[in-house]
Amino acid sequence: MKPIARFLVTWGSAMMLSAGAASAADVHVMISAGYYQVYAALGPAFERQSGHRLVTVRGPSMGDSPEAIPTRLARGEAADVVILDGHMADELAGRGLVRGDSKAVLARSQVGMVVREGAAKPDIATVETFRSALLAAKSVAYSDSGSGTYLSTTLFKKLGIDGQVLPKSRKVRGPPSGEPVAAVVSRGEAEIGFQQMSELMHTSGVTVVGPIPAELQPGFTFAGALTRAAAQPEAGAALIRFLASPEAAAVVTKNGLAPAGQ
Repeated sequence: MKPIARFLVTWGSAMMLSAGAASAADVHVMISAGYYQVYAALGPAFERQSGHRLVTVRGPSMGDSPEAIPTRLARGEAADVVILDGHMADELAGRGLVRGDSKAVLARSQVGMVVREGAAKPDIATVETFRSALLAAKSVAYSDSGSGTYLSTTLFKKLGIDGQVLPKSRKVRGPPSGEPVAAVVSRGEAEIGFQQMSELMHTSGVTVVGPIPAELQPGFTFAGALTRAAAQPEAGAALIRFLASPEAAAVVTKNGLAPAGQ
């Protein structure tokens, strides 16, 4: 039996044995793009096995977009569960919007780079070749969420090239009202683009060059947590346990992320 099939059988058995299973509930979820493909693959199985229904809205983990998860929570939008950048989950807990004791790391993520399909792939294997590729590029695109914030406020400065790279860079607003960075690159509107690997791999018309050097990776994770105002905390906690299970690792890996324990 394949790992994911065994996972669903095990989960289904557990659900049927648990407390006469709690009444079916609508679980409101806010989720960022980097983990969305994993969630989309596993969510229907959770609904079938638990009887709960997932009501989902998407938005960046951070940034100035009105759709950003912190902005949504701050203006009082209802949510039971948030799935977003792990550091932002901690920040939201500090602001009293998320229950810190409910946080579970779901996956680890790397920042990667794409070029337009057919274009030469720059050498980014080392810090120095990566720095050279940034300087040589005519235009750069990055996201308005975690990876883009890291590049534009920390990494370019760390490499000593923020003065040269930022003026030729473009911040791309992500889903739901925006688009992936890779879509901008695929149209030729930027020569190179950066986003989390799990987001880059699902857009046609681009070639994924690979992750940026390990020494420059920010150590991103995706985490799930209950909001402080969760109306369905038990059902929300069940969803987080489902997504955090080691048996979900195959789906996590398939979608360009690394299981939290690896």
